[in-house]
Parts: sequence; C-alpha cells; structure tokens
Amino acid sequence: MNNDLLVPHRLSVSSIGRAISRGWALFLISRPVSVAYAMLFAVFGLLIFIGIEHASVAPMILPMAGGFMLIGPALLCGFFSLADRMARRETPRFSDIGAGFRRATREIFALSLVCMLLFMIWMTDAATLYGFMVGRTPASLLSFSLPAENVWSFIAWSSLMGAALAFVIFTVSAFAVPLLYYRRVGLVQAVVLSVRAVFGNFVPCVLWALLLGAATIGSILMLPLFPIVFPVLAFASHALYRELFPEVAV
Repeated sequence: MNNDLLVPHRLSVSSIGRAISRGWALFLISRPVSVAYAMLFAVFGLLIFIGIEHASVAPMILPMAGGFMLIGPALLCGFFSLADRMARRETPRFSDIGAGFRRATREIFALSLVCMLLFMIWMTDAATLYGFMVGRTPASLLSFSLPAENVWSFIAWSSLMGAALAFVIFTVSAFAVPLLYYRRVGLVQAVVLSVRAVFGNFVPCVLWALLLGAATIGSILMLPLFPIVFPVLAFASHALYRELFPEVAV
C-alpha cells in the first residue's frame, strides 16, 4: 500500500459511541474467549493486590492500576486477531489469541518494550513519591478509615504524574500498534501517524483517552469487572483504528 494514502480520517465524539457499541457487540460474540484471555490479567492483578495488602501500602494501588495504561497496548494483538476472525463471520477460537501474537512484528515488540520500560520508571517514581509523602505509615485495603491528608496528597500528585505519562504513551502507541500489526507502515511512520491522528482529532482522542483511563482503573479496582471491560475497550480501540485508517483498495 502507498504510505501517502495513510492520512488519518476525522473522528467525532460520536465515533467513540460507535466504537464502544462495536466493542460490546464483538465482546458478546467472543465472550468465552475474550473473558478467558482477560482473566489471565485479572488473576495477575489479584496477586498484585494481595502483595500490596501484605505490604500495607494500599495507596500504591492507584499507580499500579494506572500503570496498566502504559502496557495495555502491547496486549491488543490477540483481540485484533479475534476481531478479524469475526469480521470474516467465523467463530472466534482460543487459538486466535496465539495467532495474533504470532502475527505481531518485531516493531510491535520493540514498542511494547519501551512501554514496559516506561511502566517500570513510572512505578519507581511513584514508589519514591510514596516514600517521601506517606513514608512507613501502614495502609491496609481492609481498613475502613479515611486516608490521612498525606495519602490524599500522594494520590493527587501521583495521578497528575501518571496522567501525563499515560497520555504520551497513548499518543505514541494508540494507533501505531494496529498500523504495525497490519504491516501498513514501519515503526517510525506508525508513531508519526499515531501522533498526527491524536492531535488532528484532539478533542475526541482526549475524551477517548480519559474514558480508557477511567474505565481501566475502575475495572482494575473492581476486579470482577475487568474481564468484561478490557475486551470491550480493546475491540472499541480496533474499531476506532478502522475508522481513522480504513483499508483502501489500490
């Protein structure tokens, strides 16, 4: 395909509604497979929650939940494969998840590695901030008392730090990952097109990023919702990509 044809289309606020509707429809069709795939990360999240409770550092839950936004794009290949299979009106299968990752290019893994590195930097910064602002004060998930003022300050500042970093990652990877997955461009072009798409559709993309962040963090904090919310958001992201960069026969 001629790369000159890859000019981001325009999105509107209604595009988000259409994408979520599409994501929900695909989730219902692929529910057993999608839930099983998302459950892998839900179980991992539960183990992290148990570790946080054991260490009595409950305020670190929010940075951990928000940090999922940094590594989430790397996990979408399985859902792209499921979406493609359903687009062909074929029954989604568990093997499609593995097929999606086998299709992933080296550029996707390189971008994923960068996301993981930024996640580690973010968690290190959040832990440092926690040490300065909260210190060694025990904080349990099972405590029903209101957090102290220093805990609220930590939550506020860490949220601001995390939001800035998450938006950078969103801008760079939101549409670069599917562009690479479908082998339409190389890594540099994919990142440039993703940034151009976000800033060219700034209002709907910011709204989508806020919705992604709120829904992801909320579903992680209320973990039983995660196996539903994550697949719906993944399929919705795929639908937005298709609207931004539709396949054109040339």
